[in-house]
Amino acid sequence: MKEQDLTITITVKATAQEAFKCINSVTKWWTENLEGSSEKLGDEFTVRFGDVHVSTQKLVEVIPGKKIVWLVTDSQLNFIKDKQEWTGTKISFEIVEKDDEITIRFTHHGLVPEIEYFNACSNAWGDYINNSLRNLGKYRQGSAYSKRKMTWFQYNLFKIY
Repeated sequence: MKEQDLTITITVKATAQEAFKCINSVTKWWTENLEGSSEKLGDEFTVRFGDVHVSTQKLVEVIPGKKIVWLVTDSQLNFIKDKQEWTGTKISFEIVEKDDEITIRFTHHGLVPEIEYFNACSNAWGDYINNSLRNLGKYRQGSAYSKRKMTWFQYNLFKIY
């Protein structure tokens, strides 16, 4: 069976530079619980979702206005058997500008249907990309996870494990 990496594509009225800035603003659309930096080549950052998900990403490719790639250098997913399931995967954001819109193609390379966390993670990424990142680009207001609040979706995602 051929592996199929998780891919989500969104289109937003914005410039490529605005989209690039939004993607790099991880605390505004993914989680406020970030240690480190997420803006330039070589930067590393760790994100936390309570005590159930901790992962460290390193920016391994950065082409302003066009592409960002994170390498997951460490992961601790405390609700599945293979707690290191994300380690070694890559997360990419490709930006294509056409007229007054941009398309962002998000791919989590290595997150494939054969792994344990695929379904739940696909739903979570879908929520973050289709809603939070899109809204950050469109309305300048994302809905990142925080220690203080957890959306109904996030609560139920972690509750099922």
